[in-house]
Amino acid sequence: MTVTGIISAIVIGLIIGVVARLILPGKQDIPIWLTIVVGIVAALIGSFIAGSFRDTDGIDWVELLIQLVLAVIGVAIVAGAYGRKGVGR
Repeated sequence: MTVTGIISAIVIGLIIGVVARLILPGKQDIPIWLTIVVGIVAALIGSFIAGSFRDTDGIDWVELLIQLVLAVIGVAIVAGAYGRKGVGR
């Protein structure tokens, strides 16, 4: 993964985290910064996974889908763990 790929994964991760939170049903009691961090991590992992599959010059929809799925799973896990601990309350 190149530096450009890492930077684009971070930018995409900002958006993916928020979209994942909107897709996930119910209320997530986690701060927005944590949602964004989960999105960035999911985007980086998704880029790494998808990078081994394909290489396109345009928009890689498979990579975006992998990143979004990982972000939804990540937000669900973090929201569950964060809510159980009662952190910040």
